[in-house]
Amino acid sequence: MSQPSSPESQLRWLRACYFFFFSILGVLVPYLGVFFDSRGFDAQEIGILLAILMATRIVAPNLWAIVADRTGMRSELIKVGAFCAALTFISFFFEGGFLYLAISLMVYTFFWNAILAQLEVITLETLGDNANQYGAIRSWGSIGYIVLVIAAGFAIDMLGAQILPYIGMALFIGLLLSSMPLPANRAYIDKTAVRPKLVLDKSIILFLLSAMLLQMSVGPFYGFFVLYLKQVGYSETIAGILVAFGVLAEIFIFLYASKLIGKYGLRSLLILSLLLTSVRWLILGYYPQSLILLSISQVLHAFTFGLTHAVSIQFIHRHFGIHHRSAGQAMYASVSFGVGGALGTWISGIIWGDGSSAVYTWVFAAACAFTSAVVVIFIPNMNGKNQQLANEIEGENHSKMASDNDKELA
Repeated sequence: MSQPSSPESQLRWLRACYFFFFSILGVLVPYLGVFFDSRGFDAQEIGILLAILMATRIVAPNLWAIVADRTGMRSELIKVGAFCAALTFISFFFEGGFLYLAISLMVYTFFWNAILAQLEVITLETLGDNANQYGAIRSWGSIGYIVLVIAAGFAIDMLGAQILPYIGMALFIGLLLSSMPLPANRAYIDKTAVRPKLVLDKSIILFLLSAMLLQMSVGPFYGFFVLYLKQVGYSETIAGILVAFGVLAEIFIFLYASKLIGKYGLRSLLILSLLLTSVRWLILGYYPQSLILLSISQVLHAFTFGLTHAVSIQFIHRHFGIHHRSAGQAMYASVSFGVGGALGTWISGIIWGDGSSAVYTWVFAAACAFTSAVVVIFIPNMNGKNQQLANEIEGENHSKMASDNDKELA
């Protein structure tokens, strides 16, 4: 397979990678709980299994980021991660108990979690000065999510939840094939330069705390949204359409995120998004019988994920330099989606019980989102660059000059 010969060609394959990566999420996030339910697991067991899915993001992305930042092997890690994830996902085709599925989840997600942080870094580095186009590239992931969440819901309605491993495997293969044309050339790392130490200042720590609380609030949605709608009386197909409706709103906000960030700044947009997220969970908890209000709550997904993610990626890009870009993305993923997602899903499974206390899981979610908004108020230097990054920019310029000199000598 030929290597992309231009940045635009590389961006096309990156769009495809985003498409398949988030298509996999579109199958696994809404329907994995239904799949486990079909195999006879109760709510607490499902909560623990889904928490494992999130918890592997605590360790795995950081280990892969160390390799990426020290070697510059970013596209290679995407390919290795996609291949090994597809290979180990085969375990889902076989029947097994709780321990079997727990181990299966840990193994395949360990490799799967090597992918996204590197995708984000490669995309932003490929865009260069056009980083404001990130939302348009990332929106292909949202399109993939929409397509598969509707298709998978329909397939499960027609064929049962055991169709999920077949859909998942097809998507893993698509991700692997899309990653193969990405160039294997390593990012330039100046081995002679003094590697700056990663310093977590107050801004970064409070930002990560806020991100963790947000993902704790999304825990019930990750694990129990489709089961919740089934309990109310909706089918998997309707649930899939509602999820897709939310992601459609997410795509719309991605297209305008850069303009909104430029006009209103990171802090105000993040606070607004978190407060609207809190309202979203309360609507979902108290008015699930109203399809209109359910649809409104799903439109708010544009803020719960779309705008918060765009703001978060910009925050990380501004506060981490070239030597720690993969580490910054991995840290964000592990603390928010890993720690936050795992805690939120696990606690939700406990609160959920037999389903009679379902409303309280959404109250818990709303409280987490509101607390996250309060934390953002106290983040200093939200929109600016910290001193650590300023020092690294000087190092980047030195590395670039060294690279240019090497090319001239060659």
